[in-house]
Amino acid sequence: MFPKRHNEPGYALLSDALNATPAKTVNRYGTPIQTVKADDKRYNQSLNINNDQGIGENPDRYKQHGFYFNADNCIACHACEAACSEKNDNPAHIAFRSVGFVEGGTYPAYQRLNISMACNHCDDPVCLKGCPTRAYTKFAEYGAVLQDPDICFGCGYCTWVCPYNAPQLDPVKGQVSKCNMCVDRLEVGLKPACVAACLGNALDFGVTENIPQNRSQAKAEIPGFPRTDITHPNIRFQQTRTSQRDMTRVDQADVKYHRDEISGQYKPVLDPKHGKQRTWNLNKLLGSHENAHIAFTLSVQTVMGAFLMLLSGVWLAPLATLKSGPALLPALGLMLLMMGFGLFKLNMHLGKPHRFYRGFYNLRHSPVSREIAGVSAFFGGLLGYSFFALFDSTVAQLLQNLFGLLALTGAVLGGYFMYKLYRIEARPFWNHWYTGATFAATALVLGALLLALLALLLNALTPALNTTLLLLISAGLVLETVGLLGHARSLQAAASEGAASFYQQTTFYGKAYWSRNLLLALALLIAGSMLFFNSHNSIAYGLLAVSAIAVNILSRSLFYVVVIPTTMPGAFFWKNAGFVEHARETGLADMPQLGVVYERHHAFKLDELWETITTTSMKQKLDQLRRVFSG
Repeated sequence: MFPKRHNEPGYALLSDALNATPAKTVNRYGTPIQTVKADDKRYNQSLNINNDQGIGENPDRYKQHGFYFNADNCIACHACEAACSEKNDNPAHIAFRSVGFVEGGTYPAYQRLNISMACNHCDDPVCLKGCPTRAYTKFAEYGAVLQDPDICFGCGYCTWVCPYNAPQLDPVKGQVSKCNMCVDRLEVGLKPACVAACLGNALDFGVTENIPQNRSQAKAEIPGFPRTDITHPNIRFQQTRTSQRDMTRVDQADVKYHRDEISGQYKPVLDPKHGKQRTWNLNKLLGSHENAHIAFTLSVQTVMGAFLMLLSGVWLAPLATLKSGPALLPALGLMLLMMGFGLFKLNMHLGKPHRFYRGFYNLRHSPVSREIAGVSAFFGGLLGYSFFALFDSTVAQLLQNLFGLLALTGAVLGGYFMYKLYRIEARPFWNHWYTGATFAATALVLGALLLALLALLLNALTPALNTTLLLLISAGLVLETVGLLGHARSLQAAASEGAASFYQQTTFYGKAYWSRNLLLALALLIAGSMLFFNSHNSIAYGLLAVSAIAVNILSRSLFYVVVIPTTMPGAFFWKNAGFVEHARETGLADMPQLGVVYERHHAFKLDELWETITTTSMKQKLDQLRRVFSG
C-alpha cells in the first residue's frame, strides 16, 4: 500500500468530517450509501494492492465515497493535476484529473469558473457496462470504479460512453487507464493525492452526500458539468457566487451553457464560434482517426444486406435466380473478401490487436461484445454457407441451410447491436433513430447494388431481378433521406451538444455536407428513372454506383467526425481538441511539456514484439524500424 508518513499533515488525513446534520443512508439518486452489509461475503476483504493483504481500518470503508469540489475556491493552479500525475506516474499527455474552465460576462462583470474533474465513480458506471473486455470493476470498498489496463485491448468505447472524459486512451500505449480514487491511500487513512495537494482547499473527499466542514452546499451540477441522469456521478459541488446567464467554453467546442430561468439549471446550447462560412475540409473528413470504423461498418452492412437478399430468394422469386445462377459463387466470394477486409481494419484499429479475443468477455452487458459475437456468427455462417455451396448433394444442401440460418441469426443480432452501441447518451449526435436508419439504408443500397452489378457483369440480370433490386436501392435511398431530414430537424431544436454537431456539419464541413445531399438526390433520380423504364443500362448503373457509394462514404465520415461528446470543458491549450490537432499538424506535439503526442501505439507494439525475439539480426532490424516509427 501507499507508505504513510508519521507526520502526515492534518489536511491529508481521511476523515468524514460532518456538519451537525446526521449522515444519510441513501444518496440523492435513491441508491444506498452503504455498499454492502456486514454479513456480505465481500465484507472485510483485502484489496490486495501490490499483493499487500492488509485491510484498511476506516469505519466507512463500505460506504460510497466521492469528491467534493468548491468552485468558489479553485484558482486553477493545476496542483491537483500535477499531484495525480506524479502519484500515478503518468506521462505528460495523460491526466486522470483535469482543470478546465468556463467564462461569462464582460468587463467589469467578467467571471471565470474553474472546474477540476476526474472520475466520478458513478452509481451506474456506463464505462463498466460498455467495456467489452470487463476491464472495469465497481468495488464495495469506497464504491470505487477501478480499471485494469492489462485487461483492456484499447477499443476506446469507454471513452465514448463516459460523459466526463474520465477514461484516458493513451495514443502511444494503445490502452485505457483512469483515476483509481487512490484506494491505496484511502486504505491507510489518507485522502487522494489530488485532494491533499489542493492549494485553495477547493477539493475534498469523503462519504457521498456528507457535506464537509465549513461548507454550505452539496449541489449535483454547476455550469459546464454534463447531465447527472446518465450515470449518477458521486461528486458534489459548492458555488455560492451567481454565474452569468451564459457561460462559454474557451476550447474548440461550439457550445455554451445557458441558464434556464425557470429551473435555474444550465443547459448546453449552440455557440457558433466559427461563423457561417461553408468549407470542404476533406482532408480532415476523409482522414479521420475513425476511418477503420467507417470501413468496418460500410463493408459489414453491405455484406449483411446482400446476403439477406440472397436468402430472401426463398420467398421472392426474382432473387431466387441469383441463388441458382452464375452470380452466386462470385457474390459469396466477394462478400467474404469484404467481411475479411472490414474485420481486419477494425481489429488493427485496436490499441492491442493481439488481445482481440477479449471482445467476447462482457456479453452480459456490453453492446460491443454482443456486436462482436453477432458479426462473428454471421461471418462464420457466411463462410460455411459459401463452402457448402461448392457441393451439390443433399447433405451439403442441409449443411448450407444450417450455416445460412447461423448467418441470418448473426446478421440480425450483429446489426441490431451495431446500432445499439451508438445510442450513447453522452453523444447526442448519435443518440437518434437516424443511426439505425442510415445503417439499414447502407445495407439496402449497397447490398442490392453489389448483387445488381455482379449480375449485370455476368449477364444474369433479368428484368424481374433488375426491378426487385432497384426497388430495394430506392427504398434505401428514401430511408436515408427521411432519416437525414428527421435528424436535422431534431438537432436544430436540441438543447444539447447535438445542435453544435449539426452546426459544424453544415459549416466547417458544409460543402461536403451539401455535396452529399445533392449526390443523394442524384442517386434517387437515377434509381427512380431506371425503375420507371425498367432499365439495366450499364452506364446508368455505373452512375448510380458512383453516386451511392460517394453518398455512403460522405455520410459515414460525417457521422464520425462531427460528433461532439458531453465532456467537461477544457482550457485554451489543455484538453482542447482544436489545440491537439493544431499541435500535431505544426510539430508542436514534439514538445512533451504541451501534453500532446502523435498517435503511434504501433511503436509500442514493436517494443512488445522486441522482447520475444532472440535473433540478433532480427533485433537490429526491428530496432531500426522502431526508431523510424518513434520519429
